[in-house]
Amino acid sequence: MTQAHPADHTPLAEAVAALMPRAKDELAELVAYRSVADPRQFPVSECEKAATWVADALRAEGFADVAVLDTPDGTQSVYGRLAGPEGAPTVLLYAHYDVQPPLDEAAWVSPPFELTERDGRWYGRGAADCKGGFLMHLIALRALRAEGGVPVTVKVIVEGSEEQGTGGLQRYAEAHPELLTADAIVIGDTGNFRVGLPTVTATLRGMTMLEVGVRTLGGNLHSGQFGGAAPDALAALIRMLDSLRDETGATVVRGLEEQAQQTWEGLQYDEATFRADAKVLDGVGLTGTGTIADRIWARPAVTVLGIDCPPVVGATPSVQAEAKALVSLRVPPGLDAAKAEEALTAHLTEAAPWGALVEVTPRGQGQAFRADTDSPAYAAMAEAMGVAYPGEELQIAGQGGSIPLCNTLATLYPEAEILLIGLSEPDAQIHAVNESVSPQELERLSLAEALFLRGYAAGKRG
Repeated sequence: MTQAHPADHTPLAEAVAALMPRAKDELAELVAYRSVADPRQFPVSECEKAATWVADALRAEGFADVAVLDTPDGTQSVYGRLAGPEGAPTVLLYAHYDVQPPLDEAAWVSPPFELTERDGRWYGRGAADCKGGFLMHLIALRALRAEGGVPVTVKVIVEGSEEQGTGGLQRYAEAHPELLTADAIVIGDTGNFRVGLPTVTATLRGMTMLEVGVRTLGGNLHSGQFGGAAPDALAALIRMLDSLRDETGATVVRGLEEQAQQTWEGLQYDEATFRADAKVLDGVGLTGTGTIADRIWARPAVTVLGIDCPPVVGATPSVQAEAKALVSLRVPPGLDAAKAEEALTAHLTEAAPWGALVEVTPRGQGQAFRADTDSPAYAAMAEAMGVAYPGEELQIAGQGGSIPLCNTLATLYPEAEILLIGLSEPDAQIHAVNESVSPQELERLSLAEALFLRGYAAGKRG
């Protein structure tokens, strides 16, 4: 059950509130699909079913030209168009239905693919990132239809491989540039700085992801018989990965020294709040230098995502012949992701000790993004957020995550105004176990989006 808000007396707010029980049921249906866009982990049919669900939902809302698009990376995105009044502006609404893997399912308090209400939040993989984002769009449009109609032409695009970063939708959009043309674009895949503080994201770090393999021997060797002289591939890999950070824990990739000193001038992130949001254990220090905002929004950041090596249980006393790691580098605005990938590849290769053989394979890439915050669409969103969040002013923040499609859209449609909002505030714990969404945030942001569409249309008419 949602809480009452000061804006609840308005008809549009009442319409949004009345839609929330239905939205919960629908989000539960959508969360139930294990739509991880990696066939090595989950059947492709799970993503296909989720895409079909999204397409059916758009058709039920009166969308025309609804299509499940087969994109070049082998995944599917869903498109639909809802015609508005003659002469009305066009607004593109974006979300994605694919999700991160659930990680350790035993660590979830409730099953990851079963929407569960607990302590005032709805738990489930994708509840915030970003199946909830699609429901946010639906609620906003339904509320507008209930209160006089949708005042703009709406296009919706729901991506099927955003989390994998394999670029299917980007390449499809580049091949069909007329499909997603719009005057304004609302990306529903970021989040408020904290619950209850309306926030638009102005920058996104891009990302490059590399798989690095190391080989030193023709096969594993007995550590007692050969250890001490035989080159250990796992030890070599550890040295290579360690070279990516200095003594403070800051990222140090050769060739990216200038970007490693960039600063963030906007909204700042209090260190104590960050420690609480990140659930840093007592006594453990933070990594890097500069402000928290510098580190997470303005500078490159490397993360070792996984290592292939023998698990502790069942390991034998052997010198390892080969080892492998998956490494990501978050790329700040102003740095080309391809150049960052080249620098990271060169750094890892040059850091290999003992002449170890290194093979680096790219696994994904997305460019950073910076929005124009002085556009009329931002003014309309600020006004809408002020109604949906009484007493709060719109904040503009950065985001450490990546949404590869943003730069593609900015390049294809340079006149379009792009705004980023969403449900992934810190308590949502996206990409971690026990991901959740705040139903209050879903309600407020749905109202804000509906008000924005009204205000943006009125501004264009004026």
